[in-house]
Amino acid sequence: MKKSAAVLLGCVLVAGCGSGTTADTGGKVVININGQPPQTQAFDRKVFDEDVAEFEKENQNIDLVPHEGFMDPKTFSAKLAGGQLEDVFYVYFTDPASLIARKQAADLTDYVKDVPHYGEIKQELKDVFTVDGKVYGLPTANYTMGLLYSRTNFTKAGLDPNKPPQTWDEVRAAAKKLKDAGVTGFAEYSKSNQGGWHFTTWMKSVGGDIARKDGDTFKADFNNAKGLEVLRRLKEMRWDDGSMGEKQLLEIGDVQNMMGAGQLGMYLAAPDNVAAIVNQFKGKYDDYGLAAIPGQQGTLLGGEGYMIHPKATPEKIKAGLKWIQWKYLNPDRLETNLQKYKDRGQPVGLPIPPIADVWTGEPRKKQEELKGKYATMPVENFQAYVDGSEKTRGSLEPPQAQQVYAILDNVVQATLTNSGADHAQLLKDAETKVNAVLAQVK
Repeated sequence: MKKSAAVLLGCVLVAGCGSGTTADTGGKVVININGQPPQTQAFDRKVFDEDVAEFEKENQNIDLVPHEGFMDPKTFSAKLAGGQLEDVFYVYFTDPASLIARKQAADLTDYVKDVPHYGEIKQELKDVFTVDGKVYGLPTANYTMGLLYSRTNFTKAGLDPNKPPQTWDEVRAAAKKLKDAGVTGFAEYSKSNQGGWHFTTWMKSVGGDIARKDGDTFKADFNNAKGLEVLRRLKEMRWDDGSMGEKQLLEIGDVQNMMGAGQLGMYLAAPDNVAAIVNQFKGKYDDYGLAAIPGQQGTLLGGEGYMIHPKATPEKIKAGLKWIQWKYLNPDRLETNLQKYKDRGQPVGLPIPPIADVWTGEPRKKQEELKGKYATMPVENFQAYVDGSEKTRGSLEPPQAQQVYAILDNVVQATLTNSGADHAQLLKDAETKVNAVLAQVK
């Protein structure tokens, strides 16, 4: 995304975007930050800019220079080498490991002890930014995959919408009843790398995974009984029961459209899908429920956070961490933020920002109470997901995820389009290809 002329000029005047020099003006520590939403996202942009102004008012020794945009792994190293990387920069959960290995982020270990509420952030999220006991960033939001379902179609099929399926056997049984009631019982993605992405989620749900660490390298870890179980379950619903419908080679937009149109019973999804169905496909919050991942042996974890320029001075590190905590990890601002979202007509109640699912202990308890107080939707519809996320450990995507997912797409596609597909051969062939991709990981 292109920065505004004012922001580019700010880069020049403020000793470069993340040069690591102190560059104080008038006694202020100047830090460049990214994560500013584009102007096309009017509400989010307004909130971000208001927060910058409020933070600077409360911390008059810090000057924030915001930049549009988030993380682009393809340009990151060039920005860093060219002195254009911001002091505080956004990352997806898939990024930190490689950035830390290449020494492209500051060591924050001696500083995080002074970050308020750091000890109450979920450990598995902090682990994303921790290597050999050293801390290199802060998680600010996350999601795990669950089971999104139509409460309306559950009722139509004689199912209890307040008791969603908890196991894959229960999912299959519910899908059959939904099919008999005239809707597609269960849908699954299988193209545009999304089939591989969801295959990964299935594997984690049954206690498996896609890749394992083998010494200094990674190896494929799905050509086994767990992988065969996943494909068997897909085959049973698709071919034995006919509960997945005839139309296949679906991707996320197709499935969201089916759900919004009242044609679908269930699919795997993160909480943000509910808002997308309502906003883009004319659904209603009352019509949907979100449950924990079936089986609850594991689930796919994703999210985002912030790291700091590897050459940042101690002053910049302290200022940067202060901004990250104040903006994204601040239980003291929860009620103010929720009131703002509700007053401005934004949905409140789903476990998505401003209700970031990162907390344990008292902050989590406080957040849940306030979410109920300010909710604009029936939060009880999504409580099974919230409760389940407490019991189900999430884990990250595999290395080289998109390349791996493209290979696994073929496995899911063949299973859903060919009733006689040889599952063992599909997994064996995919294993060979995925191992070649994983061999590139350093």
